[in-house]
Amino acid sequence: MSSENADAGREHEESSVWDVVVVGAGPAGASAAYAAAVAGRRVLLLEKAELPRYKTCGGGIIGYSRDSLPPGFELPLRDRVHAVTFSLNGKLVRTRKSKRMLFGLINRPEFDAQLVEEAQKAGAELRTGASVARVEQHGSSVPDRRTVAVVLAGGETVLARAVVGADGSAGRIGAHVGVKLDQVDLGLEAEIPVPETVAEDWAGRVLIDWGPMPGSYGWVFPKGDTLTVGVISARGDGAGTKRYLEDFVARLGLAGFEPKISSGHLTRCRSEDSPLSRGRVVVCGDAAGLLEPWTREGISFALRSGRLAGEWAVRIAEARDAVDARRQALNYAFAIKAGLGVEMNVGRRMLKLFERRPGVLHAVLTTFRPAWKAFAGITRGTTSLAELVRTHPLAHRALSVMDRRAAENG
Repeated sequence: MSSENADAGREHEESSVWDVVVVGAGPAGASAAYAAAVAGRRVLLLEKAELPRYKTCGGGIIGYSRDSLPPGFELPLRDRVHAVTFSLNGKLVRTRKSKRMLFGLINRPEFDAQLVEEAQKAGAELRTGASVARVEQHGSSVPDRRTVAVVLAGGETVLARAVVGADGSAGRIGAHVGVKLDQVDLGLEAEIPVPETVAEDWAGRVLIDWGPMPGSYGWVFPKGDTLTVGVISARGDGAGTKRYLEDFVARLGLAGFEPKISSGHLTRCRSEDSPLSRGRVVVCGDAAGLLEPWTREGISFALRSGRLAGEWAVRIAEARDAVDARRQALNYAFAIKAGLGVEMNVGRRMLKLFERRPGVLHAVLTTFRPAWKAFAGITRGTTSLAELVRTHPLAHRALSVMDRRAAENG
């Protein structure tokens, strides 16, 4: 073979291999695809569903989420929240207000589709209806040590220099990496269309109800002529969680309105020693078990981890050998643990406090002005739970006491 033909063969081989393949087109996957495409890499975004598609999610966009969006991204907000009503299982109701917006509310189908469009504008290619069966880093499907094979359900094989798993907590990529989970919760939600008079009463205000089961809470998020009403609790008492939602809806006077959508979803938090990569494959968002353990807020974690995954996937794709690829994957894991991991650790401690003393937490938030200001700061993105515990003596002392009591009780 002439050198000219050999060069042409190598070029054809290279063109058939994507730099980065992202599996899952939710906020994490779209953010990863955008970050890798902006860096000038050939990016393929795989999604098993057709877009737009519904996802069980409250749809709250806090400050950290807004800060993680592509430049110029116009949020499709359905409402802007300036007031929060807190209740303790329907009792001790109190509303706190803010002149400045606390956070925004979106519908996930619109939001996710818009994020995917941004990734496409940056150069990523989208394939919907593409369900991944497995990922292989060794074997006959893999032409060399720098390549990962993504095998689709129909038998087609897609080759990549790096793969980002963003296909949810029950997806194939997390299983390939070996993600370990130590907290699983059941969320139930209903999208309830309401008359204009009811919608007006909720406009700009959300409800957070600390629930009857340890660690549980409910919410009402207004989105124009529809209220997103949901509850979440630890998995294991599905009947109790369903009963909580039914009682919650009835208590609010909404039982007479037929839900447009009723759905459920398991949220899963990673254990502290859970891996975030394997070879040239990294995971982010729900696929990595990344979300805030107390509130189970996941959109900001998805956006932030997705962006980091996309950036480090570019470096992994450029790695010439397994040692360099491993180094880049470890750097990604370090970046996640140094930021989101610290927030998750504080969230776990807050969840323990909330499980033991929901009434104390409710009283502090509704009567202690610094606590309300801290809540507002977290929703706006000017601070975080981790930053508050680090800088506020009272918050640090309260969590330290709870940690000590938990240790004493085994």
